[in-house]
Amino acid sequence: MDDIQLCKDIMNLKKELQSLVAIPEKEKTKMEKQREDELIQKIHRLVQKRDFLVDDAEVERLREKEEDKEMADFLRTKLKPLDKATQSPTSSRAEKKAEPPPGKPTIAKAGLAIIKDCCGATQCNIM
Repeated sequence: MDDIQLCKDIMNLKKELQSLVAIPEKEKTKMEKQREDELIQKIHRLVQKRDFLVDDAEVERLREKEEDKEMADFLRTKLKPLDKATQSPTSSRAEKKAEPPPGKPTIAKAGLAIIKDCCGATQCNIM
């Protein structure tokens, strides 16, 4: 039984209980008093079940949150060496790219963008 169904059952029982509670105590029959007690007990049991489900869901949520934190920490420690390894070659490659080879004509990035915008890179006669 899920949380929503429990809530619906509790609401239905409460409505029935309210109709019995509205009757003055002196006018209630023995059956009505018994039914009132039964309803109170049923509502109490359903509320306890719902509390258990809510508590269980909260424990599960906290467990998943802890697992997420542990996984993030694990990945951070495993990926740190990779970050260091990729940073040093990248900086040396950037230095190499800064110098164009001698005798080779280059097109600046802005110029390349203008050429692509004018007629499309695949159709351009200049390219």
